[in-house]
Amino acid sequence: MSDLGWNPLHGVPSYPAERYAVLADRIGGILRSRNDIVLMQAEAVVALEAAAVSLARPGLSALNIITGPYGGWFGQWLRRGGAAVADIVAEPGLPIEIETVAKALQTGPKIDVLALVHAESASGILNPLPEILALARNRGIVTVVDAVASVGGHPLDVDDLGIDIAVIGPQKALCGPAGLSALSVSGRAWDLMLSDGAPRDSILSLADLKTWVDGGRRGLPGTPAPLEFFALEAALDRIEAEGLENVVARHALAASATRAGLAALGAPAWVPAVRASNLVTAVPVPEALAPAALIATAGQLGVELTEGVGTAPVRLVRLNHTGSRATFQTVLSNVVAYGAALRQAGHPSDISAASEAISAAYSR
Repeated sequence: MSDLGWNPLHGVPSYPAERYAVLADRIGGILRSRNDIVLMQAEAVVALEAAAVSLARPGLSALNIITGPYGGWFGQWLRRGGAAVADIVAEPGLPIEIETVAKALQTGPKIDVLALVHAESASGILNPLPEILALARNRGIVTVVDAVASVGGHPLDVDDLGIDIAVIGPQKALCGPAGLSALSVSGRAWDLMLSDGAPRDSILSLADLKTWVDGGRRGLPGTPAPLEFFALEAALDRIEAEGLENVVARHALAASATRAGLAALGAPAWVPAVRASNLVTAVPVPEALAPAALIATAGQLGVELTEGVGTAPVRLVRLNHTGSRATFQTVLSNVVAYGAALRQAGHPSDISAASEAISAAYSR
């Protein structure tokens, strides 16, 4: 028989149905959540849309915080389902101000749902999640938190914070596959979703996944992709072996070392540490220089930097220290490449001082 180029990846065995519940419980441990954990067979943006679709209906009132592209999309999805949505929009590329949220809650109509992104990979910022959730909790508001770019990089205690729906994807700080996501859903959130004919028979139906929970968490709806689930298991094995607290600390160290290096370089980071993501550090580009040109120069050195997105008119370059990149070697190469790109463009940068600052941060 001729060799047909068969690849063993095409013959991966089915993922054992009894292990879905174990996966869900392991994710619940990472989130510190005793709520129901449901698994979504798609990238996290689908899980976010599923949350919006499952909540939205005429008569629902939502306060939607926009600090990047995903917040804007979430408001659109809620409106499409008939919800009345009030958007509050942060200054370009910046976190939302807690005073803005408090004012919107005090002066606006009664709110049923509040939605926000915890950390924004688009601009490297961190929203004041505990303070916002405290405001919502005091008013009995159901909260939806996009924690895709914060889980594993920042402390996240769903139960302690009182998050009703937390959406995560394992592809960032958890170093897992991009084709799966998960949601933690509280009893209050289920009550709101199921009270008035939630959508069913759809990949966007959380009500269908509630049936999965209630039915013993065996086989998932549809045809699961086994490679993705085996990859998620492997990612959780690595997280548990390292220890979640150590994973978070590793990201925090990478972020602080990056900021120290940029400051020594003469290129201060975009926002203060308390308002910054631990996964991506953004730096404003000097007025006379083009972000794309700096990124191209860094690329010639073998270092991938990226431009901030959804932050116009802000001009930002992002230094990525997410997941396996949250190491001394990557932080050093990111900052040195950015400094070299600045220098090549005629802008002064003290690469030696930056290297010493990063080394000092990792030596403490």
